Amino acid sequence: MTEALPPNDANAVAAMARSNSAMAEELGLLIDGATGYAIYMLDPQGRVTIWNLGAERIKGWAEAEILGRDFSIFYPPEDVALGKPQADLALASALGRVEEESWRVRKDGSEFLASVTITALRDDAGALRGFGKVIRDITDQKASEAAILRREQHLRSILATVPDAMIVIDESGIVSSFSAAAEQLFGYVEAEVVGRNVAMLMPDAEKHDHDTHLRTYQETGIKHVIGHVRPQTAIRKNGETFPIELAVGEASIAGERIFTGFIRDLTKRHETERRLKELQSELVHVSRVSAMGTMASTLAHEINQPLTAIANYLEAGRDMIGVTDDAMLNELAEALDLATAQSLRAGTIVKRLRAFVEGGDTGFQIEQLDALVEEATSLGLLGAHEAGITVTMTIAAGRDRVMVDRVQIQQVLVNLIRNAIQSMATTTCKNLTIATAPDRKGWMKITVADTGAGIDEDVRERLFEAFATTKEDGMGLGLSICRTIIEAHGGRIWADAVVTGGTAFHFCVPLAADGDAND
Repeated sequence: MTEALPPNDANAVAAMARSNSAMAEELGLLIDGATGYAIYMLDPQGRVTIWNLGAERIKGWAEAEILGRDFSIFYPPEDVALGKPQADLALASALGRVEEESWRVRKDGSEFLASVTITALRDDAGALRGFGKVIRDITDQKASEAAILRREQHLRSILATVPDAMIVIDESGIVSSFSAAAEQLFGYVEAEVVGRNVAMLMPDAEKHDHDTHLRTYQETGIKHVIGHVRPQTAIRKNGETFPIELAVGEASIAGERIFTGFIRDLTKRHETERRLKELQSELVHVSRVSAMGTMASTLAHEINQPLTAIANYLEAGRDMIGVTDDAMLNELAEALDLATAQSLRAGTIVKRLRAFVEGGDTGFQIEQLDALVEEATSLGLLGAHEAGITVTMTIAAGRDRVMVDRVQIQQVLVNLIRNAIQSMATTTCKNLTIATAPDRKGWMKITVADTGAGIDEDVRERLFEAFATTKEDGMGLGLSICRTIIEAHGGRIWADAVVTGGTAFHFCVPLAADGDAND
């Protein structure tokens, strides 16, 4: 006979049995309630012993269909051929737990990407009782992650290649993205800017305005910059400020507003516009010079005719006097001869001036510098004595053969002499100096210095530009033409202030080489 348990012990055993049954039922409900997870158990040989509703939903097999079957049925054929099912159990048995992401097969043959956890189950003595498996379908999750990754990579490719600088900030003005073009534009690398306020890229004068506009928009919704393209000023890492064109867009991601700014450097555009204005101004000057050239050519043609007539009349008057013993008539005849020579010389100058304006051949040849200067002064100094001007001439000896266009150089000299005489019209000290001296090797320098009112330094720097003049009634073309003539000879012309007052004009002409000869 079996010995009966005491009533109290029997009741305790019954209560424990009921408690274990309830716990098993609750555990079963918990496992079946995890419908998002396939939870099942295997015996040590890999046969299914427990199968929850989540496993039925994810894999497609009902509990009655799968209990007792080998778990390798869940693996793709290629993994089965490689022995992966047995290898996974062996690894879980050795390590206690294995986690991986790999492909599994449903009842209908379709595959899905699964997050797999295999746990070796052992009793208190360490004997293997089987394996617990938890499977989660992560196909959609991975697809979403891949899509997000693709979008991030696409965004990064845009940031790396977009020609305009692109900066993304949050609603507090903190930079979260800084494109490659922005790095080149501002001189910062992305790591130096991300996490900092975008105001670091603005001059001090605009930082306050930016913060104010951002706060105003957050509080009132009134847009100041967003949705508009506006010019502003930015600052590079090296402290250089530069003009930009800014366009800002807004987006909302997960309830958080972000702002994307597209920035275009306007430095080159402004430089182009400035240069265009300069070219337009130069074009106006060229047009005026061209018009003046046409007018000068016409005037030269018209003036040459009366000069020729004057010379003819003077010669006729000289012939009418003839040979006489009358001293006064002889002096008059001599004056007529001189007047005829000067009128012919004036005609030659006008003729050469016309040829110069029209671009014709002006005839470079070897000239005696002392004779050339003397001829020019005889015309340029007309009226100087009557104006009370003292003239001093210093001509360098032995350096008098120059290769020039005689009339053009005389034109320069006459222009400088007449300017000097006019500059001394209101001064008490009236000294005019005309001198020649050796310059650098192969060149002679000619100087015309006066004791006039002088020229301001800023005016002197642009004195030889077209239409720059110090005269109230001047056109500003004389010195510009002089510079053109001297530069055509390969020389240079400049002006210096005289210490005692006045201005000294200098220009250089080339000496004739030893082998040079006139045609």
